[in-house]
Amino acid sequence: MSIEQKSIAGTNYQFENQTGFYKGKVRDVYFIEDKYMVMVASDRISAFDHVLNRAIPLKGQVLNQIAAHFLEATKDIVPNWVLSTPDPNVTFGLKCETYPVEMVIRGYLTGHAWRTYKSGKRILCGVPLPEGMKENQRFPEPILTPTTKAMEGHDEDITREEIIAQGLVSEAEYIELENYTKALFQRGTEMAKERGLILVDTKYEFGKTNGKIHLIDEIHTPDSSRYFYLDGYQERQDNNEKQKQLSKEFVREWLIEHNFQGKEGQTMPTMPDEFINQVTARYIELFEKITGTSFVPGDTTNVENRIKQNVEEGLNAYF
Repeated sequence: MSIEQKSIAGTNYQFENQTGFYKGKVRDVYFIEDKYMVMVASDRISAFDHVLNRAIPLKGQVLNQIAAHFLEATKDIVPNWVLSTPDPNVTFGLKCETYPVEMVIRGYLTGHAWRTYKSGKRILCGVPLPEGMKENQRFPEPILTPTTKAMEGHDEDITREEIIAQGLVSEAEYIELENYTKALFQRGTEMAKERGLILVDTKYEFGKTNGKIHLIDEIHTPDSSRYFYLDGYQERQDNNEKQKQLSKEFVREWLIEHNFQGKEGQTMPTMPDEFINQVTARYIELFEKITGTSFVPGDTTNVENRIKQNVEEGLNAYF
């Protein structure tokens, strides 16, 4: 696999009726008539709230198609923003007024929650954590640990009470967001179990359009979620072994090993080709494992033209 040929570091289009453009950490978003969005999933990868210096081939396609799979499978729980997926890397949908919080839900003590717990703290986002827990242990019930949604820099932990007191979300709507989050996580947990996986933790983002709450962005992807393999989970816990997982956590672990956690004064290491190929393989493995279908790479001979042509054809169906 030629890494340079197969990766999409970014896009720069000008579509008809385009009214704006936003470059996120990993997505390029084009606003159409200020009512719709064309979201292009690039192959950029971020960790510790920094975009890493090399792109991961096929990652954007994996994320876009997994998100489409789960958004379709959960639209009976809450309406979502998607209208169509005109290209393997593209989703077209409604522009929503975004709530300034991310709804993080955790079923297991791992990642950021574990690092907090290991430091001796027993409160996370206002939620008390039980004593005597081990890394990767299941919580008695999933816990909600929301964060602020930062346009740049770090998302910050925040409590339910702070969200309501600061007027970020009204109490009535926040209760709706909590209920949707729990229901989505339950559905994701059930779907993961069917595929021999455990949905460990994830985050959801919501917006509002025409007075109605919509689920937005991606869901249940390796960028927004963490998965363990169900088979052998308990044995690994009993033996104090690391869990076998499909997520972006191993990228964070590689960065930590190379002395980078996004902190001031630290130098971002450059991922070698071999590691980048491993990351691509992990993303494809998760796609096939979670969807139960074979991954078919899009034609990247001239990927910029492919995306542009498919988006323009898709837009013609609406305008």
